Amino acid sequence: MNRNKLFFILGFIVLFSLIIYFPGRQKARQHVNYMTAVEDHPLKCTSCHLHMIDKDKPIGKWLSEDYYSPFNLAVSSNGQKLYVVAQDANELLVVDANSKKVEKHIAVGEFPHSVVLSGNGSKAYVSNQWSDNVMVVDLTSGVVTDTIQTGNGPSGIMLSSDEKYLYVVNTFASDLTVIDLEKKQEIRRLPAANNPTGIVLSPNGSKLYVSGRRAHMVPFGEPTITDITEFDSERNIVRNTLNVHDAYLMENMAFTPDGKLALMSLIRPKNLLPTVQVERGWMMNHGFGVIEQTGKQRIIQFLLDEPNSYYSDPFDIVVSKDGKRAFISSSGVNHISVVNLDSIRLILDKYSEEELNYLANDLSFSRHYIEKRISTGAAPKGLTLSNDGTRLYVANQLDDELGVIDVQKLENLDPIDLGGPKKISVTRRGRQVFVNAGGTFQHQYSCYTCHPDYHEDGLVYNMAGKDMGRNVTNTQSLREINHTAPFKWNGKNQSVYKQDGMRFSTVLTRTEAFSYPDLDALASFIMTDIKNPPNLMYNANGELTASQKRGKEIFERTEDNFGKEIPENGRCVTCHPAPYFTNFKFADVGTLAETDDTIQFDTPHLNNIFASAPYLHDGRATTLEEIWTLYGGDDEHGVVNDMTKMQLNDLVNYLKSIRTAKLKMPEEKVLKAGM
Repeated sequence: MNRNKLFFILGFIVLFSLIIYFPGRQKARQHVNYMTAVEDHPLKCTSCHLHMIDKDKPIGKWLSEDYYSPFNLAVSSNGQKLYVVAQDANELLVVDANSKKVEKHIAVGEFPHSVVLSGNGSKAYVSNQWSDNVMVVDLTSGVVTDTIQTGNGPSGIMLSSDEKYLYVVNTFASDLTVIDLEKKQEIRRLPAANNPTGIVLSPNGSKLYVSGRRAHMVPFGEPTITDITEFDSERNIVRNTLNVHDAYLMENMAFTPDGKLALMSLIRPKNLLPTVQVERGWMMNHGFGVIEQTGKQRIIQFLLDEPNSYYSDPFDIVVSKDGKRAFISSSGVNHISVVNLDSIRLILDKYSEEELNYLANDLSFSRHYIEKRISTGAAPKGLTLSNDGTRLYVANQLDDELGVIDVQKLENLDPIDLGGPKKISVTRRGRQVFVNAGGTFQHQYSCYTCHPDYHEDGLVYNMAGKDMGRNVTNTQSLREINHTAPFKWNGKNQSVYKQDGMRFSTVLTRTEAFSYPDLDALASFIMTDIKNPPNLMYNANGELTASQKRGKEIFERTEDNFGKEIPENGRCVTCHPAPYFTNFKFADVGTLAETDDTIQFDTPHLNNIFASAPYLHDGRATTLEEIWTLYGGDDEHGVVNDMTKMQLNDLVNYLKSIRTAKLKMPEEKVLKAGM
């Protein structure tokens, strides 16, 4: 090749590279600065664009891994077999406790939650939360022999003492299914606490408790109250409702062997305080409750936390066979807390209820009954004791392993590897960051604390605006928000990077921000891996009911009942068009409170809106109906005042039918919407 021609080609390549590098790099730097709200985030396109690809697409499948994510488990009566609910794999794993090997993978329903074994060990019952059923597994053959329909979102399950009935907690429907195992069908549906998961049967088999996770809908300023429903398990009726004050997220329950105490895990939120109080240890406490079954039958709360160290997100609780100890998993800090129950009994005898209520806020008091802390793998969830009481097994959800603890020595033994992928994908790392409280002041809470099940906790918080007590806000769901930027009620966060980076560290955690690799992973997880459960309650197959069809017509109408044209900004569909049911714009719908700054609100998406009560930015509407019956009198939030009661019912029924969007918005439109 002619040297001059070669120099010309090389010169052109260099010139072209310089043109691309300098203006292109400058543009990329501006884009990254805008999306992250900082100026030093690494300039790597792969941080966002490579990992935030749908898992179901080819590149997404290549980047992701298929983990098991053990959630709950049961052990055979002879201690030889462990039966593990692998939630992400939709399987029941059969594990040999001696060889520590997985022997069988039994396919079950979608998003299984809990497993319970028959007394003779021949059957396992598995609740499938996203399939609305319980599967009966023959443990000899490893085959599913029956599938029994339940209510919406089955989770905790319990056999009656005589094994004639199976009780199934329906989380999404907030009720209890009673299954006749001879008939293999549901025979009764009973109302239960709000968003329940935990269930426990008294040792004598006469009483059944179901614990709620979401608190009562109350105006901001009133303390939280969450219910436990008491059932008569002999007559299968509701016996009583117990109010637990200043607590919520009561995930699981247990009885002492003598039946004198019932215990439940819980969180004590301080959502009425400005978030700046996190620096003083006053934003979130974690503990357990005790319900006395004799004497005064008090409900007393105890903290797991201690000064300068918190044990966030307590999940499961089990009691030793001798009734001397309780073991509580804290998934936010990867620890098991060992509670000395004899000390608890002495405290109950010594102090009055008034004194105990005061001590429920004393961080130093836990030293009187916490016997030991035992470290675990990532995100410990379900616990179970071997029948002889010598081993405690722990489902370490995000390590794909079972922890094994010597109950006598209170020491870890070698864990059981379930054989999941050894590679930690970016989204898996993001999920680990999400559920871990290590990034907050004194480990007070994780992202998961306010977003249980990666959703929202139903509480309203004082987000400490420029004046204390201003800008009270309702927690928003994180499910499938990947195409709904900008974020936050005021839309000030153009990306998850800003929401969970700079803003999270300065407003909520009062600590150093996440490292950039952790922030990349967290953003990737939130934007790609958090899904909505199927809307089986209101729209199981995509076909609308007659009422929902009428509601859809009202949602899309252009004229009111009197034939008058509705202004474009007064139509529901204008601000909430499909498929995401948001126009990504800001609006004033007449709901600003006196304590709010003068702002417009980012239009929220409506997918699975039925599961996100309370409503409006400050949670003042406890139901969808209240948005318009109590707070829509001026027709600023859509023209509705001409509607009849039946029309409003139809509109609400349609809103409840809206489910996961199937279409995908081009990324450039998403980014433009966030600017």
